Amino acid sequence: MLKFSSLVAAGLAVGLSFGANAGTLEDVKKRGMLSCGVSTGLAGFSQKDEKGEWSGLDVDVCKAVAAAVLGDASKVQYKPLTAKERFTALQSGEIDILSRNTTWTHTRDTSLGLNFAGVNYYDGQGFMVSKKLGVKSALELDGAAACIQAGTTTELNLADYFRANGMKYTAVTFDTSDQTRAGFESGRCDVLTSDQSQLYAIRIGLKDPDSAMVLPEVISKEPLGPVVRQGDDEWFNIAKWSLVAMIEAEFLGVDSANAADMKDNGKPAQKRLLGTEGDAGEKLGLSADWAYNIVSQVGNYGESFERNVGMGSPLKIARGINEQWNKGGFLYSPPIR
Repeated sequence: MLKFSSLVAAGLAVGLSFGANAGTLEDVKKRGMLSCGVSTGLAGFSQKDEKGEWSGLDVDVCKAVAAAVLGDASKVQYKPLTAKERFTALQSGEIDILSRNTTWTHTRDTSLGLNFAGVNYYDGQGFMVSKKLGVKSALELDGAAACIQAGTTTELNLADYFRANGMKYTAVTFDTSDQTRAGFESGRCDVLTSDQSQLYAIRIGLKDPDSAMVLPEVISKEPLGPVVRQGDDEWFNIAKWSLVAMIEAEFLGVDSANAADMKDNGKPAQKRLLGTEGDAGEKLGLSADWAYNIVSQVGNYGESFERNVGMGSPLKIARGINEQWNKGGFLYSPPIR
C-alpha cells in the first residue's frame, strides 16, 4: 500500500541498500527487545489504549516473534508508522519487523529489498458511504469525491476500478487512518475507500457508526502480512514460522489454555509444535519451546482473530476466508516437522 516510485527514489536518495545485514536475531537478543513497526492506530489490528498498551491482530504477530526469540511476548517496542513511512523504517533498520496491515504485492516483494513472511489476514478493498447518500452500489459513485489514505495500494485500485467502469472521481488524500475518517465524517468526501477490514475499524470510530454503511463490492485482493528485510534468511525464517506456529496451533487444536498439557500429553504433531519432540527450535536458532511460548502467551490464530477482529470484538468480522482450510477458508499452514 505505497507509491512505489517515490519510495524507491527516497530510499536511493538517502543511500539505503535494500539488502539486510545478517544478524537481526543476535541484535534482538542483545537488545532484549523486538522493534516492531505498526500502524498509527487501527482498531482490531494495531491500536494503543489509554494505558499505553498495544493490541490487535498485527500486534499479536509482533508478540509472537518476541515470544519465540526472547521467551517473553511483552518484550516489544512498538513504532507507529504511517503508510508512507513504513517501508523506509524497515529498510533503514529502524525496526526489525513490520506488522502493519501491509499488502503483499509483486513490486514490494521484488524491488524494495523486502520479504513477506506470510499472510495473517486475507482482505480486499471496498467502499464506505453515508447512508444519507442513498447509494447501494459502488457503480453509483460516478463523480464522487473519495477519501483515501496516501501511500497505499488503494490509490491504484481505485483508479483502475473507476476507469474500467467509465466513471470519474476526485481523490481527497490523507496521511493517516484517523485523518481519513475525520475527512469522511466532516463531509469532505462522498465515499471512503480502503481495505474492508479498515473500513469496519474506521466505521466503529465514527460518532454515529450507524450513519455509514459498507457497500457490497470488493474490488481487489489484499493479502496482508508481516514483512522483514531481505538478506537475513535466519530472521526471515523466524518471522515466517512464528506466524505459521499460530496458524498450525489452531489446526492442531492447541490453544493458550491447553498448551501446557499438550506439551507433555499431546499427540506427536502437537508435541513437535510445542518442542517436546523434534528439533524445530534448534533449526531456527531458537529454544525448543519457541512455539510453546507463542501459543501459551499470545494464543493460536483463532484466539487472536476472535478477540481482535472477530465476533467477540467490536468489529464483529466473520472468519470467512480467514478460516482454516478444512473449514472453508484460505488458512493452510505448512507442517512443523
